[in-house]
Amino acid sequence: MAPSAPPPTGEVALDVRDLRMRYGTKDVLTGVSFTAHRGEVVALLGPNGAGKTTTIEILEGFRMRSAGSVSVLGHDPAHGDEAWRARLGVVLQSWRDHGRWRVRDLLGYLARFYAPYATPEVSRPWDVDELIAVVGLTEQANAKVQTLSGGQRRRLDVAIGIVGRPELVFLDEPTAGFDPHARREFHDLVHRLADFENTTVLLTTHDLDEAEKLADRILVLDEGTIVANGSAEQLARELTTQAEVRWTSEGRRHVHAVMEGDPTGFVRQLLADDRGVTELEVRRASLEDTYMSLVHRAETEQAQQTGQIEQAEPAEEVQS
Repeated sequence: MAPSAPPPTGEVALDVRDLRMRYGTKDVLTGVSFTAHRGEVVALLGPNGAGKTTTIEILEGFRMRSAGSVSVLGHDPAHGDEAWRARLGVVLQSWRDHGRWRVRDLLGYLARFYAPYATPEVSRPWDVDELIAVVGLTEQANAKVQTLSGGQRRRLDVAIGIVGRPELVFLDEPTAGFDPHARREFHDLVHRLADFENTTVLLTTHDLDEAEKLADRILVLDEGTIVANGSAEQLARELTTQAEVRWTSEGRRHVHAVMEGDPTGFVRQLLADDRGVTELEVRRASLEDTYMSLVHRAETEQAQQTGQIEQAEPAEEVQS
């Protein structure tokens, strides 16, 4: 499967081409390329050590790359100024503790730094009371940060990251510690940012269900390169040839695995042969199945390449 997908129409917010990063003799990124457009939600997935954090830090301008071309909102992040940085929002896994501040006071204080960077197209900062309502902290607006629950602190982290009404938001494990209700509200917030604010969102998460619900497009990073790029449905179709057909007939439940190709033919024949079929469903691979298959395949290919190199080295020594 080619690690690329047709980009949606619209202005490009992120343009990454052949991004490489080396620490000493170790290559962490070996040629990462992808784009993200305005209003698009992109999830970056990958096992620990795949290079996700390094990629994000380079895009945020916090780390210099070894090679490659990177454009973030039309600027090279290695040379981004304060006006450029004001257009970004960053939500880390944990924020520095501001325990003695009250929620509204803290957000009001941070919001003032963004006012000089307002433009005719984007008014900055976000109205503090509106933002507090958006992240679901209205009842805690006058509470000290140290009194908030873990989930409420995480909502405050999100509010701090977007107080400047950013055009591009980086979210690192954004719903860690959220209960199901808070998670659902956060998903609504991300959709609002993308759909109504035209904000580009790049998020990293280990929650595959969350990625499937939130992301327009999923990037899978493994061994320092993008091994898959597409929607959850696209990745499942391209990677998985097997489908599972389930149905009930005469009170008995049946399951049939269609190993190759489109299961439509099997379903048509089934309905023609048995008019008593009920509760018919066709299941494709889940995002988790697809993700595990992608990572396994990439690691297998990497191991094979390494083995081929190791096998070739003795032959070269003999010839010399």
